[in-house]
Amino acid sequence: MSVTLLEYMLTVNVALNKPTYLLKPFNDASNAVNGYKPTLSSSEAECVFSYPGQIGIWWVNLTNIYSIHHITIYFLAGNDPWGPSNRFTRKVLGSSVYVSNTTDRLQGTLCYSALDNIPAVFTITCPVHGQYVIYYNERLPGVTYPDKYSKSVTIILCEVEVYGCPATGYFGSNCSVPCPDINCQYCHIETGTCQGCKPGYNGHRCELTFKRELYAAPRSQTCGHCRDVKQCSSVNGTCLTGCDAGFKGDLCKTACDRGSYGYDCNETCGHCRDVNQCSNINGTCLTGCGVGYQGGLCKTPCEGGTYGAGCKETCGYCRDVNQCSINNGTCLTGCDAGFKGDLCKTACDRGSYGYDCKGTCGHCRDVNQCSNINGTCLTGCVAGYQGDLCKTTCDRGTHGFVCNETCGHCRDVNQCSNINGTCLTGCDADYQGNLCKTPCPVGYFGEDCSETCINSYTCDGCTDVSGSCDYGCRPGWIGYFCQKCIYLHT
Repeated sequence: MSVTLLEYMLTVNVALNKPTYLLKPFNDASNAVNGYKPTLSSSEAECVFSYPGQIGIWWVNLTNIYSIHHITIYFLAGNDPWGPSNRFTRKVLGSSVYVSNTTDRLQGTLCYSALDNIPAVFTITCPVHGQYVIYYNERLPGVTYPDKYSKSVTIILCEVEVYGCPATGYFGSNCSVPCPDINCQYCHIETGTCQGCKPGYNGHRCELTFKRELYAAPRSQTCGHCRDVKQCSSVNGTCLTGCDAGFKGDLCKTACDRGSYGYDCNETCGHCRDVNQCSNINGTCLTGCGVGYQGGLCKTPCEGGTYGAGCKETCGYCRDVNQCSINNGTCLTGCDAGFKGDLCKTACDRGSYGYDCKGTCGHCRDVNQCSNINGTCLTGCVAGYQGDLCKTTCDRGTHGFVCNETCGHCRDVNQCSNINGTCLTGCDADYQGNLCKTPCPVGYFGEDCSETCINSYTCDGCTDVSGSCDYGCRPGWIGYFCQKCIYLHT
């Protein structure tokens, strides 16, 4: 049995494996359109994750303008029930979803704004036409957000699905009904109301064409681009109600001057890459935008940490993403912790970290594993040091890795090496060795075990300065100094 167009519309995801973009990516932006829906046990690696920042942007390029019906979004739950107690819920509050024909969300349609509660999986009905589906969130300086919002933005999308008619010019429950207006290219997917005419047509129902009338002058000539072709003088061709967009003069045959467009040529072209390629009719930059601007008219400055021609470059780790130059990406107020250079895309040199890379890493076990952001030693400290930064020596009386070794009987416990436990000024009385953990041998006592016990051959050991046999006699001997042989007194 063949699949109906309705089933096709509801089951075929037009976003599947399409090109994607993510601002400040932690992993691959395409994870959200790879067709793998998340489970409760899904990890960050299986979803789209960004580094925290003031602005978060992810979008998918459908590569064509589609008549969209609905969008389904899956967030990462992380093995916990979704709700106020879930650590990811706070990160998605305040987010919005747009559909646009460009990467500029402000030129598109706002389909959803999650100002309060938002489910882990939800579907947005948004019957519009567009090429880009844009997910956006922000935490801007100087703006007060509800307490339940996270302090910064992190993108945590697991899957984004986009459904609609696979071809333009149709609408209805099975996308098989042609748009009612014959010259309509894009119509509402549910009602059929025309939302965009085919090239060469305009009007509410796309009933008007750009046909030029004739007028008599001494011989028939063609009227110019009159705003209303029926208001072209049949005598001299004057456009009685003015010119159509993009033209000027009484006859409306002269295109707007370079850099201007629209009705009466009173609109100024945006920041086109080539001002000669600015459409005199609607201001569209035909060869794209110059550095620092985006959108069809190239009047919208780059936003959300992008810069350059068409805003296709991603800003580095600026201290304030809003202070990233839209022209060349320079971080005007400096770099975020852990990065350096004008573009703040270069991590701090080995052994340094923090703002302006002025922090010096501590005694990390592997200096290459010192975080360039906050100096944390990711694989632990070398022997003798402790703490996240490995800048604190072991506490008095301890030494070694993780400071979990105990010093021996040092003459001065403050002179126990925090690295290997060596007693730097020697052992306490009755102990010997570098670590001063070895008791004196039988028959010896005192500092460096240099004193000999009285009757060392008969004592089992002594410790005090008198040399008396404090630990008793060896077998066969008795007396305070172990001087009497029991075999001679029996």
